[in-house]
Amino acid sequence: MDLLERTLPPFCNEDHVAFRDMLRKFVDTEIEPFASEWDEAETFPKELYKKAGEIGLLGVGFPEEYGGVDTDIFYGIIGAEELSRAGAGGLTASLMSHTIGAPPIKNVGTEEQKKKYLPKILSGDMISALAITEPSGGSDVANLKTTAVRDGDHYVVNGSKTFITSGMRADIYTVAVRTGEPGMGGISLLLIEKDTPGFDQTPLKKMGWWASDTATLYFDNCRVPVENLLGAENMGFPAIMLNFNYERLWLAAGCVSFARTCFNEVVEYAKERMVFGKPLSEKQVIRHKLVDMAQRIRATEAYMDLVAYKVEQGEQPVADICMLKNQATETMEFCAREGVQIMGGAGFMRGPKVERIYREVRVNAIGGGAEEIMRDLASRQLGI
Repeated sequence: MDLLERTLPPFCNEDHVAFRDMLRKFVDTEIEPFASEWDEAETFPKELYKKAGEIGLLGVGFPEEYGGVDTDIFYGIIGAEELSRAGAGGLTASLMSHTIGAPPIKNVGTEEQKKKYLPKILSGDMISALAITEPSGGSDVANLKTTAVRDGDHYVVNGSKTFITSGMRADIYTVAVRTGEPGMGGISLLLIEKDTPGFDQTPLKKMGWWASDTATLYFDNCRVPVENLLGAENMGFPAIMLNFNYERLWLAAGCVSFARTCFNEVVEYAKERMVFGKPLSEKQVIRHKLVDMAQRIRATEAYMDLVAYKVEQGEQPVADICMLKNQATETMEFCAREGVQIMGGAGFMRGPKVERIYREVRVNAIGGGAEEIMRDLASRQLGI
């Protein structure tokens, strides 16, 4: 048992505990033993999507009639936390890319779109990705440049997207395009299938998240059927913003779990590592570092549970979500840095979870909204 074990909030019940235990077993048997190997290979078997679909992981938060598991928000948080125990953020990002690609289908899609795509996505037979970020900018969604011009029964799409998770593997892409005037009022969402003529991709090399499939997408006169429009034309921006709120909460849950994973691995190492005839953990400076890590982890857990409870009650606490996302990434960064420092040379070598997590700090602080954007958005929401 880990020294710093996650305690679920009191409003969770035995069903949440059972889901956590089931998912922990899945991670322990299907992911953790292969995490280092898959990271070095910069990929993982596509069969893992099917396995995740079979246990209901991919269906969390989606309606049962489409193959989902219509549960409260805490199931998603538990999912993010348990997957992060393996210390393999790249794998989690690609395996769960449908959590950002498919919600717009659920939220604003037609009944036909839901029936066509959601069952296959939630079973692991189809991979879903979200494509918003462009080479000219990421967080400034209102100024995206990829265009979709109506031509009869089709939209003709031109432009590019970059840093797209599951960019190479995905079968269906939820793509933000400009169909109208400049600004947020002219943005729409289109579902674009991988085999659409004029659509191409190139893979990207990254600092971390090696096992994640990340790519730049290119659209050259892609003709996309009008029935692939998600929601009303020029009304894509609100759906994107709603998507961001849940993505940031999911990211926060993963980051605090990565921090906890660093702590537990480092404590085990410090107890076994002998320095001048005594375990490293007996050095006061090391014990203080570990306490500082635990303190930040517990504080972030409590904040996350509060924000999740507010969302479950129907609120949209945007400022808190932004601040939580930053607090979680800062906690992850602190614990990863201190973890590598405590392990010394062993922490600098490939293999330990803390080394992988250290490489993945920045992508979490940037993805889903950079720290600076989060602070600015929070300040406006707070009326500062």
